[in-house]
Order: sequence, then structure tokens, then C-alpha cells
Amino acid sequence: MDKKTLKDMKIGVLLGGKSSERGISLKSGDAVLASLLRSGYRAVAIDAKAGLAGKLKKEKIGVAYIVLHGRWGEDGTVQGLLEMMGIPYTGPGVLGSAAAMDKAVMKFILEAKGIPTPAYAIASAGSRIKLKPPFVVKPANEGSTIGISLVNKKAEIPAAMEEALKYDRKIVIEEFISGQEITVAVVNGRPLPVVEVRPLKGFYDFEAKYTKGMTRYIVPAQIPGTLAKKAQAVAMDVCDSFDLTGCVRIDMLIMDKVPLVIDINTSPGMTETSLVPKAWIYEGGTFDSLVEEILAGASLKT
Repeated sequence: MDKKTLKDMKIGVLLGGKSSERGISLKSGDAVLASLLRSGYRAVAIDAKAGLAGKLKKEKIGVAYIVLHGRWGEDGTVQGLLEMMGIPYTGPGVLGSAAAMDKAVMKFILEAKGIPTPAYAIASAGSRIKLKPPFVVKPANEGSTIGISLVNKKAEIPAAMEEALKYDRKIVIEEFISGQEITVAVVNGRPLPVVEVRPLKGFYDFEAKYTKGMTRYIVPAQIPGTLAKKAQAVAMDVCDSFDLTGCVRIDMLIMDKVPLVIDINTSPGMTETSLVPKAWIYEGGTFDSLVEEILAGASLKT
């Protein structure tokens, strides 16, 4: 959509929701709302916790800017509601959102398309784990490293499974890769510079991700240029394979000069210190111009 058309419409910033990532979504949503208001748009915050359809009707929303993280916002459910209501929205559609959110389904698609990803197994309560440690245990349908554990020896498996099962009945067991962690954002079909994620100690878990000073984010990543281009190409391949539009971020680990995909974020963090804004700003943009670019990609997908 062009800027003039969007300025004539009322924009609903969908934030909060009822997932375990509600607090993070509120921070991202507040930043996006403030940006839209600074840029002269008619925007309001809409908490997607309950009664969302009624709120959208009451506010007479013309476009939805999705800043929801996790279930009931990043998994195709809200996207389906917006499709039925005929409200254009930012980010991927129903299918891409659902497939990327479910890490087990994500693994199946990556494997089928020949996109490199660490070895894995799918488990549930009572499953016998055949993959040998070290490996990572994570709920299939959570983000922000919630419920994730690193298992170094068999004795740690029960506790790791118990933690993951708090959040989902389906668990992904993934080979632990000790290589560099990187991420590539794609905005409206264009890959941004590669960002390196470097925890100052230990494993990149929830604490390392959200505690100030525990992780360094390096833009551009300290990797060879050829490897950076390869990572961007993998990110584009992921977008094509999952039919992802708008702003998405693909997380990877490097092993033997090969970027292995470990996660797909269809509604990445959008505070002014989040990873997508860092990559965008490195190229000379501003947070406000990024928010506008994402808004411009809003559409109905079906």
C-alpha cells in the first residue's frame, strides 16, 4: 500500500495477546505505535488478549500492524481472523505463520526442501530419546527461548523434558551446534545484513536474550563475506519455501561454513534495540522508516 492511502486509514497495532511472550509483545507494540504516531499515522493500540474481533470493529480498523509474539498471534490464528474480516495486515499469511511457528513442521519443510538444519527428533511425554547428548530440548510452539534447555548428559533429560512440556505437548530435540549464531532479517523480500548473536557466557537462553549486557549483537557478523551471502541466500530460500512476506527473521548456527536454520520468526521483536532494527539502522535507515516499510507491505494474503 502507498503512504497516502495508509495515512487515510486507521491502523490498529495488535500487541500483548495471551501468549507467554505477552510482556515482550507489549514493549514491541509500544515502540511501533509511538513510531507510527511520530510519522503522522492514525494509529491505536489494540490488546489481542480477548475479544479481538469486537475491538477491531469498534475501532473501525482499516489495517492491522501485527506486533504479537508466540501463540495466538504468530501462529496463523490472528491472520485467519483478519482474513475473514477483510482487514489487510502486516507479515506472513495463515499458512506461512502456522508452519514457521510449529518447530516440528518447520523441520519437516526444511528437510523436504533441502535447507540445512541440525539433526533432530520429535518427542512427547514418555518418549524414548534416541538422540545422543549434547542436544537442545524445546517446545514445538514457543518462541523467545521459552522452555528451552541444553542437555549435556542423559541424567538431565527428565528435567529438560518436564520444562518443555509445561508449554507444549510436542517437543523438538535438536542436535547442539557450538558454532557461531547468526540471524538474517528479510523485509519485503530484501535480506538485511547478517547479525551475529554472541552470549558472553554459556547458552543463549531466555536470561541471556533479555538480560541487558549478557549478549553481544554484532552488525555485520564477524564472518567471511561469502558466508554472509550464503546465509542471506538461505534466508531467502526459507521465505520462498514457507511463503513468508513482510518482515521475518531467520536464526541460524554455523557448522563447517554452512548456515543451519534453527528458528523462523514471523513477527520479530520491534523495540529500538531489537535485532531487525539493528540491521536496518546499520544500512542507514531509521527505526521509523523500518516501521513504515513494514506497514507498506500490509495486505490480504488470500
